[in-house]
Amino acid sequence: MAEHDAGENATDGLPRKKFSGKKLVLFVILPIVLLIGAGAGVFFSGLLDGLLGKKEEHAEEAHPPEPVGPDPHAAPIFYDLPDMLVNLNSAGKRPAFLKIKISIQVSKGEDVPAIEHVLPRIIDNFQVYLRELRLEDLRGSAGMYRLRQELLLRITAAAHPVKVKDVLFKEMLVQ
Repeated sequence: MAEHDAGENATDGLPRKKFSGKKLVLFVILPIVLLIGAGAGVFFSGLLDGLLGKKEEHAEEAHPPEPVGPDPHAAPIFYDLPDMLVNLNSAGKRPAFLKIKISIQVSKGEDVPAIEHVLPRIIDNFQVYLRELRLEDLRGSAGMYRLRQELLLRITAAAHPVKVKDVLFKEMLVQ
């Protein structure tokens, strides 16, 4: 036993070795960084909101008051565009003309000044499109439907924040 006691005394005389840099990073700093990252992830994911008392605030944000929609029984609002006369794209010697009167239906009365503000852009978009039409494009109900859809698309793009419900033909004359 004396040999065994002598071995223990020999190790007791040596100073204890401190943590090396790798062990310090591995056993101390890495777990701290992982805990901070996990805590931040839980906090930002919203899992702690019930514990932190933020549930009531989010309940109000999750169910905002419903916007008041237009009254379905209210009278529709129409805006008449100026009459347009364009020559159609014709391959023959004889020119073809289209005279058209259009009325548009908007969602609310407050949209009319916005439509008037962008009216030159709307007229320009219509003129460019109508001048490229051929007589064959306007024939039949399918041609009228395609024309209505294309004009609605163009006016919606020109008057973007304004909701245009429909494009109505008041008069259409091809000569």
